[in-house]
Amino acid sequence: MSSTASNADPVREFVIAGHGNLPKVKSMLEQDPSLLNARYQWGTDDFETAIQAAAQVGSVQVAEFLLSKGAPLEICTAAMLGRREVVERMLSADPKSAAAVGAHKIPLLPHAALSGDVTLLKVVWGKGSRDGATLALVNAVSRGRTEAAGWLIDNVAPDLGAKNFQGKSLLQVAEERKDEATAALLRAHGAV
Repeated sequence: MSSTASNADPVREFVIAGHGNLPKVKSMLEQDPSLLNARYQWGTDDFETAIQAAAQVGSVQVAEFLLSKGAPLEICTAAMLGRREVVERMLSADPKSAAAVGAHKIPLLPHAALSGDVTLLKVVWGKGSRDGATLALVNAVSRGRTEAAGWLIDNVAPDLGAKNFQGKSLLQVAEERKDEATAALLRAHGAV
């Protein structure tokens, strides 16, 4: 199912809820089970399901709930959830999946960064997931994943001057979160 209708469109509402509103996701899915895998079309070739929305922003609870209801486990969602063995199996079965993208064409590496699992980051990077290094760092910093942020800085050359979707620097994000370990890491590498 795909949709491009108005703001009152239940598919659009469900996908938006998938970004982190678990009570709404549960309520809407209970009322209309067909929403589970429904795709909303944001643009010409930009489709998104609720589970992809959850994976994009690191909403573990929503993703786990949707999986429990039968949503498919795609590689980007598995990476966000830190399911390293699943990701490794998927990469072995289809090496091209290292170039997989989730919602809004967000690459695999930033999804893996949301998990904070450095070994997983090493796996996807080693298998060829090379896109999205800066977004991966933004995700790691926004989640307080200091060790993952350090690995990314040391290994994948992200832009330390990047800003998040609110226009805040990585250092500002860490400081606002009162995440001194990540802030110190960023300062040590010259971030302002």
